[in-house]
Amino acid sequence: MTIRPRDWNIATRLFVAQLLGILAFATVALTVLVVDSRVREESDAAGRALAVATSIADNPFVVESLTTPDPTALLQPYAERLLADTGMDFITIMRPDRTRLTHPDPDEIGRRFRGTIAPALAGDSFTETFPGTLGPSVRAVVPILGEKEEIVALVAAGITVGAITDAINARLPLVMALGVLAAVIAAAGSWGLSRYLRRATWGRGQEQMRRMFSFYESVLHSVREGLVLVDTDARIVLYNDQAAEMLGLPRQHADDQSIAVAGLTVPPSLRAVLASGAAAVDEIHVTESRVLVVNQELALPSGRFAPSVAVGTVTSLRDHTEVTRLTDELRSTRVLSDALRSQTHEFANRLHTIVSLIELGRATEALDLATSELAVSQKLTDEVMAAVSEPVLAALLLGKSAQASEHGLALSIDCDPNLDTAGIPALDLVTVLGNLIDNAFDAAADAAAGLPGGGWVEVYLANTDDPDGPTRLVVQVSDSGPGLDPDLLARATGLGVSTKAPGPFGRGVGLALVLQAVRRAGGTIRSSQDGGSSIVVELPLASHAAVPS
Repeated sequence: MTIRPRDWNIATRLFVAQLLGILAFATVALTVLVVDSRVREESDAAGRALAVATSIADNPFVVESLTTPDPTALLQPYAERLLADTGMDFITIMRPDRTRLTHPDPDEIGRRFRGTIAPALAGDSFTETFPGTLGPSVRAVVPILGEKEEIVALVAAGITVGAITDAINARLPLVMALGVLAAVIAAAGSWGLSRYLRRATWGRGQEQMRRMFSFYESVLHSVREGLVLVDTDARIVLYNDQAAEMLGLPRQHADDQSIAVAGLTVPPSLRAVLASGAAAVDEIHVTESRVLVVNQELALPSGRFAPSVAVGTVTSLRDHTEVTRLTDELRSTRVLSDALRSQTHEFANRLHTIVSLIELGRATEALDLATSELAVSQKLTDEVMAAVSEPVLAALLLGKSAQASEHGLALSIDCDPNLDTAGIPALDLVTVLGNLIDNAFDAAADAAAGLPGGGWVEVYLANTDDPDGPTRLVVQVSDSGPGLDPDLLARATGLGVSTKAPGPFGRGVGLALVLQAVRRAGGTIRSSQDGGSSIVVELPLASHAAVPS
């Protein structure tokens, strides 16, 4: 399969780009160095040629030799010695009319000099590059002055361009070696950087990273559950909108900023789970306004270059507040329906008994049986309806009475004749009282086997006047069970702990919901173990300020 450049990972792309850049830079640098070396060599050659030509022009021996009948015989050996000593390629002494008196090639002596001499004839020394008999050369031409400062001859000294090129080529391997070494060092650094980026990006390419980020971002904000990513330092690095709403986090969150778990305004139990870095399965945590089901797993990255250790935890939060509320309503409805069903059977049995007594001609006994059972039921109904103005609460107590009778438990209800529940939502009353009575039924039923008279449950409802605060509703539920330790109460209401076996809706939710309702109403809850179990809840009638968790 052919791998296209667009499929390369980020590290490979960066390495190739840097390598090409290094090669291009090295090529340009070598070119600049070669050009600069040539310019410097030519400038240096011109300077040396000018110095040699000037020294010849200032030598009295040259001036004296020019006055002899055969100047070449004296000047040619002199010029040859200078060529050997100075490294010049040619030294030409000529008459002002261009006639050569000296030359490296003896055949050129007596012939005309090829090059520019006008500035020298004007008395100025100059340098130039000119193609002469030996090829292109960098030369200097200087006038030779006689005793009367007149121009008696000219001297040209130069170095061929080929010699300059040879000098540059001699240094070129060293320059290229340094350039290659620098390129190798830079390539090694680029390779190390690419390996770091490959590990940092887990070997994924730009398109893969873009698609992965887009998909993950879409999934993160589209799921209905809250998602939270916590790093190994117990800091929240990523979360979605649902988690922000559940945990009270800001909706706008900078990607380069994290939030400490210790600073969350949630129950301590939930903070402990988020900061633990351990797995959690369907743990129930109750905040002031929500019932959350928490699942947490270790975040183990996948991929060839991904680290083999966990980088933190991924936590999912499901809001079961409405589900729990509906479950409570369903449970209450089921209790009422079970009570009605049992009462139907009970009344059918009584009716059959009454009919049989009438058929046997014992009408008095039949009337006594009917009125006695009716009086007991009506008395309980009258007491509850007279004491409780809230119809939902009254119906709940009547249903619980039937449920207690069905389970063989003695339920005693003591209500203040003028019970006031104003300002307390009926749903909160049902949550508090219903869950406390259900827990009391379970505890009393478990302990009934060891009691001679069976289990019992007592419900006390009254108002109490507090001189330092508002009027409060006191709800006390006592039972014949073993009792609930105050420390266990705190854990049960905060962590979903229960003394009962798990049920179809989890465990330990009832007391947690009671505490949630109590906090929402600004009340208090306490327990005692004096001759059984007793839980007391006090709710202010006029205040609904929540108590901090």
